[in-house]
Amino acid sequence: MTTVLLIRHGRTTANSTGVLAGRTPGVGLDETGVQQAREVGGRIATIPLRALVTSPLRRCRQTTQALVTARGDGCPVSVEQGLIECGYGEWTGRSLRDLSKEKLWQTVQQQPSAVRFPAGESMTEMSARAIGTVRGWDQRLADTVGDDAVWAAVSHGDVIKAVLADALGMHLDAFQRIIVDPASVSVIRYTATRPYVLTMNSQTAELATFFRQPAKKKTSRARTRKAADDAPIGGGMGAEEVVEA
Repeated sequence: MTTVLLIRHGRTTANSTGVLAGRTPGVGLDETGVQQAREVGGRIATIPLRALVTSPLRRCRQTTQALVTARGDGCPVSVEQGLIECGYGEWTGRSLRDLSKEKLWQTVQQQPSAVRFPAGESMTEMSARAIGTVRGWDQRLADTVGDDAVWAAVSHGDVIKAVLADALGMHLDAFQRIIVDPASVSVIRYTATRPYVLTMNSQTAELATFFRQPAKKKTSRARTRKAADDAPIGGGMGAEEVVEA
C-alpha cells in the first residue's frame, strides 16, 4: 500500500493580495508562507519518505526546500511538470475580485468540467494530468521500493483538490466542495482495492500517527496485504489497528 502526502505550497504574495498567480514565474512565498513551510517540514520530518516530488513553480520549490531542510536525510527530490498549477491562460495575474464578475466564474464554481480558461487549460485536462501524475509516481515507487512506500507531492490548490476528488470517487463538478489551504497536508493511501483518504487539509494533526507500525501476529504476507486493503467493517479502531491472523 503506497501512501502519498499531498502538500500545498505555503502562502504567497499573490495569495495575500488576492491575485490569481497561475503559472506566473517568480511568485514566491511571503513571510507567512515561509513560516508555514518550516512548520509543515517539522510536522513530517519523522515520516519515512522515499521521494519528494514538486511542481516546478517557485513557491512549490521553496516549500520543498523547507521540507528537505527539516529532514536532513537526503530524501531524493524530483521536479515534476505534471504537478504544475492549472493553466489559467488570460485569467493569470488578474485579481480574484475582477474575475468573480466574469460569466465563466459561475461555471468554474458550479460545473468545472465544462470550463476551459481563455487561451489556457481546461479543468478536465488539469484533473486528468494531476491524477495521472500522482498515480504514475505511486505505481513507480510501488514497483521499485515496495508497496509500503511513502512519498510527498508538493503542488497547488486545484491540482490537489482534483487528486482528492478522484480518490473520493467524486465527479470533478463536486471538487469545489473540497478545501485545500496553503501549507496543508492531505494523505491518500492507494491499495489494490481502492484509495483511502486518511486526512484532508490537515494543518495541525500529528501526521506521524498514520505511519506507526503496530506489532502484528505472524501471518502470511498475502493475507496481511489483503486484510490491509479491505475497509474495516464498522469503521475499525483507527491508526493503531492491528490485523490478526
